[in-house]
Amino acid sequence: MEQTLQLVFRNEAGSTFNITLAGPRVNLTATEVAAAMDLVIARNIFHSNGGALTGKVRASIIAREVVELASFQ
Repeated sequence: MEQTLQLVFRNEAGSTFNITLAGPRVNLTATEVAAAMDLVIARNIFHSNGGALTGKVRASIIAREVVELASFQ
Protein backbone atom coordinates (compact mmCIF):
# COMPACT_ATOMS: atom_id res chain seq x y z
CA MET A 1 0.00 0.00 0.00
CA GLU A 2 1.44 3.35 -1.06
CA GLN A 3 0.67 6.38 1.08
CA THR A 4 1.05 10.09 0.46
CA LEU A 5 0.42 13.10 2.67
CA GLN A 6 -1.58 15.80 0.92
CA LEU A 7 -1.43 19.31 2.38
CA VAL A 8 -3.97 21.79 1.06
CA PHE A 9 -3.43 25.53 1.58
CA ARG A 10 -5.33 28.69 0.64
CA ASN A 11 -3.42 31.38 -1.28
CA GLU A 12 -3.83 35.16 -1.59
CA ALA A 13 -6.19 34.76 -4.55
CA GLY A 14 -8.48 32.51 -2.50
CA SER A 15 -7.59 29.40 -4.52
CA THR A 16 -6.22 26.18 -3.10
CA PHE A 17 -2.62 24.99 -3.45
CA ASN A 18 -1.68 21.34 -2.86
CA ILE A 19 1.60 19.84 -1.70
CA THR A 20 1.88 16.05 -1.84
CA LEU A 21 4.62 14.20 0.04
CA ALA A 22 5.41 10.51 -0.44
CA GLY A 23 5.80 8.06 2.42
CA PRO A 24 4.50 9.92 5.48
CA ARG A 25 5.61 8.60 8.86
CA VAL A 26 3.19 5.99 10.23
CA ASN A 27 2.62 7.72 13.59
CA LEU A 28 2.27 11.26 12.18
CA THR A 29 -0.20 13.36 14.20
CA ALA A 30 -2.58 16.13 13.21
CA THR A 31 -0.77 18.45 15.63
CA GLU A 32 2.58 17.84 13.90
CA VAL A 33 1.08 18.39 10.47
CA ALA A 34 -0.66 21.60 11.56
CA ALA A 35 2.62 22.93 12.99
CA ALA A 36 4.48 22.09 9.78
CA MET A 37 1.80 23.78 7.68
CA ASP A 38 1.98 26.89 9.90
CA LEU A 39 5.75 26.96 9.38
CA VAL A 40 5.36 26.71 5.59
CA ILE A 41 2.98 29.69 5.68
CA ALA A 42 5.03 31.77 8.16
CA ARG A 43 8.30 31.32 6.27
CA ASN A 44 6.77 31.86 2.82
CA ILE A 45 8.42 28.65 1.61
CA PHE A 46 6.15 28.10 -1.42
CA HIS A 47 4.42 30.50 -3.77
CA SER A 48 1.61 29.64 -6.11
CA ASN A 49 0.17 31.32 -9.19
CA GLY A 50 -2.36 32.88 -6.81
CA GLY A 51 0.34 34.41 -4.59
CA ALA A 52 1.68 33.52 -1.17
CA LEU A 53 0.03 30.85 0.96
CA THR A 54 -2.22 32.40 3.59
CA GLY A 55 -4.00 29.58 5.40
CA LYS A 56 -4.51 25.88 6.00
CA VAL A 57 -7.45 24.07 4.41
CA ARG A 58 -6.85 20.38 5.20
CA ALA A 59 -4.30 17.58 5.45
CA SER A 60 -5.03 14.03 4.33
CA ILE A 61 -3.19 10.75 4.17
CA ILE A 62 -4.07 9.08 0.89
CA ALA A 63 -3.54 5.33 0.64
CA ARG A 64 -3.67 3.44 -2.61
CA GLU A 65 -2.89 -0.08 -3.58
CA VAL A 66 -0.68 -0.56 -6.62
CA VAL A 67 -0.54 -3.94 -8.33
CA GLU A 68 2.22 -4.14 -10.93
CA LEU A 69 1.15 -6.28 -13.87
CA ALA A 70 4.44 -6.21 -15.76
CA SER A 71 7.79 -4.43 -15.78
CA PHE A 72 9.41 -3.60 -19.14
CA GLN A 73 12.92 -2.53 -18.28
